[in-house]
Amino acid sequence: MFKKYDIIVVGAGHSGSEAAAAAANMGSSVLLVTMNMANIAQMSCNPAMGGIAKGQIVREIDALGGYSGIVTDKTMIQFRMLNKSKGPAMWSPRAQSDRMLFSMEWRHMLENTPNLDFWQDMVTGLIIDSNKVVGVKTGMGQNIFADAVILTNGTFLNGVIHIGTKQFGGGRMGERASTGITAELVKLGFQSDRMKTGTPVRVDGRTIDFSKLEEQPGDEIPGKFSFTDTKPLEKQRSCYLAYTSQEVHDVLRTGFDESPMFNGRIGGIGPRYCPSIEDKIDRFSDKSRHQLFVEPEGWNTIEYYINGFSSSLPDHVQFEALRKIDGFENARIFRPGYAIEYDFFPPIQLKNTLETKLVENLYFAGQINGTTGYEEAAAQGIMAGINAHLKLRKQDPFILSRADAYIGVLIDDLITKGVDEPYRMFTSRAEYRILLRQNNADIRLTQLSHSIGLATEERNNRVIHKLEIVDKIRDYLERTSITPEAAETMLQANNTSRLSQKVKLASLLTRPQLKIASIKEHIAGFSDFVDELQTNNIEECLEEVEIRIKYGGYIDKEVELAAKLDKLEDLRLHDDFDYFKLPALSYEAREKLSKIKPSTIGQASRISGVSPADISVLTVYLGR
Repeated sequence: MFKKYDIIVVGAGHSGSEAAAAAANMGSSVLLVTMNMANIAQMSCNPAMGGIAKGQIVREIDALGGYSGIVTDKTMIQFRMLNKSKGPAMWSPRAQSDRMLFSMEWRHMLENTPNLDFWQDMVTGLIIDSNKVVGVKTGMGQNIFADAVILTNGTFLNGVIHIGTKQFGGGRMGERASTGITAELVKLGFQSDRMKTGTPVRVDGRTIDFSKLEEQPGDEIPGKFSFTDTKPLEKQRSCYLAYTSQEVHDVLRTGFDESPMFNGRIGGIGPRYCPSIEDKIDRFSDKSRHQLFVEPEGWNTIEYYINGFSSSLPDHVQFEALRKIDGFENARIFRPGYAIEYDFFPPIQLKNTLETKLVENLYFAGQINGTTGYEEAAAQGIMAGINAHLKLRKQDPFILSRADAYIGVLIDDLITKGVDEPYRMFTSRAEYRILLRQNNADIRLTQLSHSIGLATEERNNRVIHKLEIVDKIRDYLERTSITPEAAETMLQANNTSRLSQKVKLASLLTRPQLKIASIKEHIAGFSDFVDELQTNNIEECLEEVEIRIKYGGYIDKEVELAAKLDKLEDLRLHDDFDYFKLPALSYEAREKLSKIKPSTIGQASRISGVSPADISVLTVYLGR
């Protein structure tokens, strides 16, 4: 029934979908195996993409040629740019999506991707030959062969769902767990562990009194994720804010005795930054209320997601507590919240390509590596798909550094530091935030991706044209002077001090109060120049120029720092390096380095327990 494939991708969540699309678009023959074709790229939890740091990741995936940004733009129902009151390093796009349309659009795009086939089945094991993966075994008794396999099993590996004292197997509500793979990998020498995540009740919107909630509309001028010509939103749906109270907390506490989180039935590690409501009121007992986001699940549905009310308490306790929230007095629910425990594999067992160290041509991506979130999963997926394709063609791996992308930060953190809780991306994890802005992801990554055969010629030409326009605008601002008289009206309108002499327009733009839009509005010569450029992405270009001028000093410092640290990345370390033969290394460093097997001195320097003195020993040994 099956030909031999270049790559088999196991699991069609966000990670598997991006992995399959990337490898297929680069020219590999790919088989995507999923237990349910109806749930491709399912939004298992909240119906949203992006957010703080996560929005940057989605834009990076798009810049590389992935599908997440395009699908989000085509199915979003609201867009907001978060942190606009802060500097551009912190701006993060976020979109509410129509959950059902999102999955349908993903399937449509995958079905129209050449070189990609599908098979609905459960993968129960791997076919290994001489420490190299050569295929998969399925629940229907099929042996399917391939040169590489990417595992993206999400929360399905031996998944167990908890609702109070009730527990049953499942990878998601209404879907069975995946069994067999963990036991086989452990026999091969892999280390596995358990993690836990959760989801809140879904509520019938007809039973919510929205007059008691705070409306959260989208941006007046909505943005988008993709750098391609996807259409911006013309209308939006609002979200709402609600709040718990002391009365709500008291009701929730009545279920603590039956809580699987407190009575020991859940042993998996839970997320620190997205705790359940019972965990919140236990850990922050001094807080009398917690904020909830009430999010619509789509354009044409009455279902609402109560973000912040994740719970594994008994269903009757969840229901009773929900009805104590203002606006939810008469609420009906579609289903209760639940917790789910699942197997993951500590990611220090991976190379920086996401290939496993123990089995050649076997890749892990997504929640199997201990991450949480659609965006983090999708990022790993596209990188695993790219690198599996490149390795099969004996080409150099595609590695993004911490100065290249948030995706680089994510993967480096996973393989170097491992995880002791579900990993979630934050802007604070990146050392070079001003370089890794959401607006310049295409400038950073598209040409790199085009050089390996993923980003299209059209995308590449778009970036080249954008850079040309940016240079022209900046050159105009840096060579054009303005007199105090000509600037007077503009400066008064923006509450900034008058000029005493003629200055360059670029110099004026360094003032915090002044935006490039104001210069365009008040200075006719600049406005005419911009209009003559006749490009459909002029707002993107103007924003890039403004940031480069306003934050030029900070950008230059980060570029200089990244260049210095990048020298450590050029010093290679081999997997078979015997650290125990260097007694000058601390014993902890010898243990950690032997376990993680860093590929460079730079990566070694970021391992917890490896000191600067240990790095000096290594560089001396290497003759540097």
